[in-house]
Amino acid sequence: MSSSLILKNFGRTLIFPIDNMNQQKSFENDAPTLYIVATPIGNLSELTPRAKEVLESVDVIAAEDTRNTMKLLSHFQISTHLIAHHKFNETASSKGIIQLLQEGKDVAVVSDAGYPLISDPGSELVRLVIDAGYPVVPISGSNAMLNALVASGLSPQPFLFYGFLPSNERQRIKELQSLKHQPMTLIFYEAPHRIEKMLTNCLEVLGDRPMCLARELTKKHEEFLRGTIREVLQEAANRKGEMVVLIAGHEEDKEQDVTQAMPLLKDHIQNYISEGMSTNEAIKRVARERGLSKNEIYKEYHGLN
Repeated sequence: MSSSLILKNFGRTLIFPIDNMNQQKSFENDAPTLYIVATPIGNLSELTPRAKEVLESVDVIAAEDTRNTMKLLSHFQISTHLIAHHKFNETASSKGIIQLLQEGKDVAVVSDAGYPLISDPGSELVRLVIDAGYPVVPISGSNAMLNALVASGLSPQPFLFYGFLPSNERQRIKELQSLKHQPMTLIFYEAPHRIEKMLTNCLEVLGDRPMCLARELTKKHEEFLRGTIREVLQEAANRKGEMVVLIAGHEEDKEQDVTQAMPLLKDHIQNYISEGMSTNEAIKRVARERGLSKNEIYKEYHGLN
């Protein structure tokens, strides 16, 4: 009887077999193969020679959106047969790809841009292919998360890549609260129409940390906004394109003592009071934004210590 390691990861259950080791030698294997091929995230010249060679040589390409992939293939004059593999047909499509491998065919998986599986479909397929005994070979290439990280100016390691936060604000805040004390750089993807709400929630839950907003990576309008969350939030409106949000991790040793920080905290509180908040509301807001004790700030503000 096999046993498994079960981990909880941000509300998702991950199951890993621990007594059925799988060994793969990618370049010493003639078996039908599933290739995970990274494609350009904007600039088509970033398709690697090896990726082009694989896309030309496989029997079938499984694409997240065949229309988008057809543009890439046409640009490089690649005529390989395309099939659809996306989140809405992943289970059925995965079975079909297993059948193709059983027929002796090589298959490449691509997403619309960047690396498949990274906030894109493919994880279910990879697990099934491995379980079926076929090799899974990654083909290196563009990735928006890593591009943004190395140019962000934030600590490049360790980092925690989350992907898209929930679109529901209550769930988004809950997830941010679970990440608040992580010491590593936090990396998210976000859609332009949600960026202001997302950064507002980040400011409220995480405090005003250093961050970077990277957008339209590798494209003509590539842009990096580096500053604090509050500063970037003021500039994020009306920005378009694919976005990567990077936020500095929690630094325990740099947290300010309430007593020492009180002059700055009083100014912060007064700003909110001048905007129409009550004193208690302003204290609560400042405590949440700075990750400090509301009760301690209240006592210091009113001279009760």
